[in-house]
This record gives sequence, structure tokens and C-alpha cells, in this order.
Amino acid sequence: MPTYRAPLRDHRFVLNELLNVQQYNDIEGFSEATPDIVDAILEEGGKFCENVLHPLNRKGDEQGCKLRQDGEVVVPEGFAEAYTQFTEGGWTAISADPEFGGQGLPHYLGIAMSEMVTSTNMAFGMYPGLTSGAVHALAVGGSQEQKELYLPRMISGEWSGTMNLTEPHCGTDLGMLRTKAVPNGDGSYAITGQKIWISAGEHPMSRNIVHLVLARIEGAPEGVKGISLFVVPKFLPDEAGNPGERNAVKCGGLEEKMGIHGNATCVMNYDGAKGWLVGEENKGLKIMFIMMNQARLGVGMQGLALAETAYQYSLDFAKDRLQGRSLTGPKNPDGPADPIIVHPDVRRMLLDQKCFVEGARALTFWTALQGDLEEKHPDEAVRERASDYMALLTPIVKAYLTDKGYESVSNGLQVHGGSGFTREWGIEQLLRDARITLIYEGTNGIQALDLVGRKLAMKGMRPINTFFAELDAFVAENQGGGELEPFVKGLAETKAKLQKATNWLVEKGLENFDNAGAASTEYLHLFGLTCFAYMWAKMAKVSVQKLGQDAADPIYDAKLKIGRYFLARWVPQADAHLARIESGAEPLMALAAEAF
Repeated sequence: MPTYRAPLRDHRFVLNELLNVQQYNDIEGFSEATPDIVDAILEEGGKFCENVLHPLNRKGDEQGCKLRQDGEVVVPEGFAEAYTQFTEGGWTAISADPEFGGQGLPHYLGIAMSEMVTSTNMAFGMYPGLTSGAVHALAVGGSQEQKELYLPRMISGEWSGTMNLTEPHCGTDLGMLRTKAVPNGDGSYAITGQKIWISAGEHPMSRNIVHLVLARIEGAPEGVKGISLFVVPKFLPDEAGNPGERNAVKCGGLEEKMGIHGNATCVMNYDGAKGWLVGEENKGLKIMFIMMNQARLGVGMQGLALAETAYQYSLDFAKDRLQGRSLTGPKNPDGPADPIIVHPDVRRMLLDQKCFVEGARALTFWTALQGDLEEKHPDEAVRERASDYMALLTPIVKAYLTDKGYESVSNGLQVHGGSGFTREWGIEQLLRDARITLIYEGTNGIQALDLVGRKLAMKGMRPINTFFAELDAFVAENQGGGELEPFVKGLAETKAKLQKATNWLVEKGLENFDNAGAASTEYLHLFGLTCFAYMWAKMAKVSVQKLGQDAADPIYDAKLKIGRYFLARWVPQADAHLARIESGAEPLMALAAEAF
């Protein structure tokens, strides 16, 4: 069975050396995250993931979830016990509000733990992951009474949560939803309708399941302007807040999926179920998007996490698998063949994996830090900039990291050759599990349209102009030759192409909206590549400084060598992205639909 090792050294590099998170220790919530505390949390979290979750991953895939005739779901063997250990260990509460039982530690620490959970057992990680998003939505939009009732129990993991958006006839176009809400006259509503593809919609691991459901109150406006959000628990809480009478909500079926078999993906039927309005009438979509934006960052992290595991699997295989001889002469002369890691094309795939994983981790943790700064920094200007970055970067993190993450897992399977196509080596499961990340929480095409259609123009283009200014400042401050110079030059050149593409979109997208649609995915990938160029330049700067201080840790020399690979093999992709963007909509729209 393949093994997983928590990438703790790289976590420490990103948090302590690249982001220097200790500089924020005078801010509430950061002060408790001392290096010793962070190390202890990551060490223990890594052990739990390695020893408890990873051994259950294949079993979860093979057994899947089963629906009983009474509408209850049976989860794979070992999942319930692991969930109990997970909640008793306090892992659900790391970044949650201390007012409701959370530990109040920064979100960047929560995302680091979530990466390891997803790397070892993505299907399991989705149960607490959905709860975290529901907690965030209730914390922002719920009444004080709702917060006091639900948040402590959800933060502890005693109760879990879901998000219910999609219906059989509508996915992205939520304005078409038909689930209705009828006032009961006592402050509650009767919720009737069907939702599909509800992750963790039914399972036995928590004492209650709190569904956040989008529905339309009778008489509300059509379209997205008439959508409200409701909290609909599986069991109605009694006066003491304990699960009481069963609500009229039931799992009507389980999806037979390509991957993530260990997570229950449910059809949920609401038959006059009792629910309570969250926030204001007809304002539910705004609150739900709070949850979705957090979920989208989490999905981007999933792209990173599965790529990390795939890299570890394929690296171990490449070092052990003997096949052929090196083109420059035997490297294992006493054996029948050389390990395949000697072959340049195998190294290409491994380096693409490693280059992606380390760049993606830096970008994911940096973005999570922006979320912490937006929420907790005392300086309004810093909070404003962090908020701008969160809005701008969310579609990029979600889509670029899952597109490239899936590609990275596919590279890992290719390294395995025919062995990778079999179940024994584990990587074919990773490929199947990874495929959903490009689809759920808004397909990557929708993320690209969101970026070019909304995020670029928001606030008079302030977010992207602020980001460009930060890149320009880094380039200006770090010019001057030396080992860092190629990284500075690579960032400057990539940013210049992104700036040119942005200017083209502003001009040509307004002339013909199809130009924006045709360019959207290429533009998002160019933006993601530019973000990676920034992260690799920042990592190179740290590494050059450490080597200048005679640091003995081999990580710094390795970072520079991997970074140079990024400059040589990834940065040139910017030219292709720009050329495709500037080709406009005509090549895509010229062929009549009948001619396809």
C-alpha cells in the first residue's frame, strides 16, 4: 500500500519563513499561534492523518456509502470511529470563534490541517469541511439566537452541516430554483422541494445535521432577487437544544459517482420541513455566497492536497521501479536496470508535480492569510486590501489549482505506467477523486467568467490594480543581479503579459461580450501563472537569503532549483495564453451549431 508523509517541513517554510506569520502576533487570534503551538498542532494533525485517515481511504473508496430502506445512510467501515476521534481531538474547532467554543486560531492554520486531511482521505474530509462552511455562513448571517443554538454544536462536530443549492433542473442558474417556503405563522417556514448533489446530506456520524437551504418564499420576486436562506435541521432541537422530533427532510437517493465514494452525495427531499429564515427575506444568496466563497478556497486546496499525495506516490515509485538504462550510462550498474527517476521525461513529470505543489501551497496559505487579515487586522487599509485580494483571488485559487492539480495527479499516474491504471497502487483513486474539484462549487468555466465579468471591474478595478502595484513594488525592490535576478525578471515579464491581457479584455470585452467569454479560461490561467511567478520569486528570495547565511537545510537549495525549473518550463506558457486571449471570439463562434 502506498504511504503518505505529512509535508511538515514545507508547511513550516511557508508559514514561518515565506509568510513570516509571527509578525502578526500582536493581533488578536494570531498571538496564540506561536511557532511551538503551530508545530505541535501540525505534528499531531499529521500523525492523525497518516495513521488514522490514510489507511481508511481505499476502504472508503471500495465500500462507499449505502442507503437503507428507511432513508438512513451507512458510511464505510471505520469512518464513524475516525469522525469521533477527529471531533474529540478538537480538529473541527481550530479556526472557529472562541465565543462559540472554537480555538480562535488563524485560518491559515486551519487550511494547513485541511490540506493533510484531504491528502489522506478527501471523502472523509468533506464531512467536517461542509460543516465549516455552514458555520461561517451562520456566523455572518444568522441571528444571535441561531448562533447560540447551532454554532457551539457544529463547531464541536457534535452536529454537522450542509449547503443545499442545486435542484434537478438548475445548477449554476439559481434564479430558476423551485423549492418553496411557506410561513407557518409561528416564525418558522414549511420548506418543500428537492435538492440534489448534497455532500454529507445524510450520515450517522453526528447527532444532528443542519441543512442550509435556498428557497423562495411565496410571493417573492422571480429570479435571484427572490431567494431566501433557511436553516433546516434533521432533528428539531428541543427546549434544551438537544435533537428532538425528526423533521420532514429525508435522503431520497445516493449518487453513484466517479470518485469520493466515501462521502454521501445525496438527493434531499423536503416535504414541508420546518425551517427558519437566516438573515433577511430575499437576501439568502448573499449569505450563501459567503459559504460558497469559503468552499471555493477549500476546493482549490483540494487540488493542492491530492497533487501532494500523487507526487509522494509517484516519487516513491520512480525511485523503486527498475526499467531501462540511463541515456548517459548505467546509474545502477549492479542491478538489471536503472530506477526510472534517471530518465529525463520521468523527471519532467515529477518536477511539474513538485513545482505545482510547492507553488500552490504558497499561494493557498498566502490567500488564507489574507482572510485572517481581512477579519482581524486593526488597520482599516490592510483589511480593505485583504478583502479586495480575497474577492479577486477566490476564482483563481479554485480553478487554477484544481485544473493544474488534476493535471498533476494525472502526471503521477503516468509515472506509474500500467501500474497506475490498477487499484493496487492507489493513484487511480486519486485521479477519480480529483476530477470533481473542477466541477463543484461552481465549474472552472464559471470561475473564469466570474473573474473577467465581475472581479476585474469591481470597485473601479481597485483590487487588480492594487495587486499589480504589489508585484511592481516587489520587482523594483529586488532588482540588482545575483541569484534572485532571473526570478525577478520572470515575474516582471509574466506580469507584463497579464497587464496586456487585462487591457485587451477591458477594450475588446466591451466591444463584444463573446470576446470576454472566449478569453476567460486562458486569462484565468495566465493570472494563476502570474501568481505562481510571484510565489516562486518570494520563495527564491527567502532561499537566497538563507543560503547567504550558510543555512545547512537542503530545502533552500532545492527551492532554487525547482524555481529555476518553473522559470524554464512554466513561465513560457504566458506567451501562449496571451496569444489565445488576443485571438478573440471569432475562432470559437464562427462554426454554426448545426455544423458541429
